[in-house]
Amino acid sequence: MAMILDEAEGGSENTAHSAEQLGTADWDSYLEKRNVVLQFLHSNLSLRHLQQHQNKVELLKKSCFYLEVEPKHVNVRDQNHVMLRTDILQLVDPCQFQRMKKVAKDQTEIQLTLLTELLEQLKCGREELNYYLRNYDIKTFLSQWNLIMQRLTQLSTFLENLLSLQTPGKLYVKHHLVSHANLRGTRLPNIRLSICTKMPLIFDRNESYAYKDWAKLKWFTENQESHLEQCELHIKLLTNGNQNELGYGRIQPVTSDTCAVSGLQPGRSYEFAIRRSNTHTFVSGKWYDRIVLTTKTDADEDGDGNARALEE
Repeated sequence: MAMILDEAEGGSENTAHSAEQLGTADWDSYLEKRNVVLQFLHSNLSLRHLQQHQNKVELLKKSCFYLEVEPKHVNVRDQNHVMLRTDILQLVDPCQFQRMKKVAKDQTEIQLTLLTELLEQLKCGREELNYYLRNYDIKTFLSQWNLIMQRLTQLSTFLENLLSLQTPGKLYVKHHLVSHANLRGTRLPNIRLSICTKMPLIFDRNESYAYKDWAKLKWFTENQESHLEQCELHIKLLTNGNQNELGYGRIQPVTSDTCAVSGLQPGRSYEFAIRRSNTHTFVSGKWYDRIVLTTKTDADEDGDGNARALEE
């Protein structure tokens, strides 16, 4: 609190002059209210916290979103009335499921847009509060206190909304996803739909190398996922605009966080892109990481492969 008071006393040239014209009660009231604003700026709207929110929003924009169905399995009788454990997706009506994926995509895009707008509102709010502290004299500050408090309340609401929107919500299922004809009299449990976020795959540029005729690629996620899912490694030979040369590309399915790519030409540049697989439950996700590696020639076989990240 002492540090905040020091900052408050040095924050405005008008403060010392105005203080001489006020009584003790008004001065104490000013310090108390000023500290409320400063504490809000130093905690909820600190530059460090805003940067953390900015990083989280940027990460979400690069993430992939999937539709998650619970429960994943149900017990259904077959034609011989034998109970079988069945994947719920085998029972879901395809048309209804596509509609729910469209709803999920729209909801995801709206949430990402709102996150961007809320973050901008918080940044503007921080500048606005700092303006009050720097430029308002004591009399003006006290006379505008009700408006300042309304702004603090509004910014607090923006911050709460920002935090809640960083986690995708559940989806309301208006229609039956599973036809009762597929259940053969089996009672279906309550089906719940939600949007699942999967962090983007990022190439490890310190562990990805090109050799003479092969390359080693390694990637990771920000949250260091322990369960590795299938992804796609896209490989493209770069021709540097040479229209007389045909480039080629291929896709290599991978279920790990590393991959060795063979059959490359010496002294050539290749673009590698890593993407999550477009499964049946995929909702949205356009961003993917890319890296260019140049294979070695006979002359520099003992040197290091050159890697550089592509700028988006």
